[in-house]
Amino acid sequence: MTLKKQLQEDLTSAIRARDELRSATIRLTLTAITNAEVAGTEARELSDDEVLKVITREAKKRREAADAFAQAGRTDSAARERAEGEVLAGYLPQQLGDEELASIVAEAVKEAAAGGAEGPRAMGAVMKIVNPKVAGRAEGGRVAAVVKQALSG
Repeated sequence: MTLKKQLQEDLTSAIRARDELRSATIRLTLTAITNAEVAGTEARELSDDEVLKVITREAKKRREAADAFAQAGRTDSAARERAEGEVLAGYLPQQLGDEELASIVAEAVKEAAAGGAEGPRAMGAVMKIVNPKVAGRAEGGRVAAVVKQALSG
């Protein structure tokens, strides 16, 4: 079963269960997926990897909105955004732990050094090696911070 089909079935069951939060979140995510499908010159069906990227982007929006609401003192809205983020997290692969991410980055730094890239200037080379290995399992900003720390330390 494709990830999009899974979302559609979960939406149907959430509506039947009268789970407003879950149904609203999934409905917004399916809309984002549909928008991605019709973007560009011709409409097409997204692969599961592309659907995963859309879900990741939506989850990131929820986290950023929750932070913004929290800073503005709107705790009820922040709580709603966090709850929506939790719903979306159920569709994302397990996130990498700090140690796992650090070991992947350390390997990539060694690999880049073997190719002649060293020091802070090697950031781009290391990121090219790391990104495919952690795709969908770690946020880009977090990965960049670990790479930067590994290169400077």
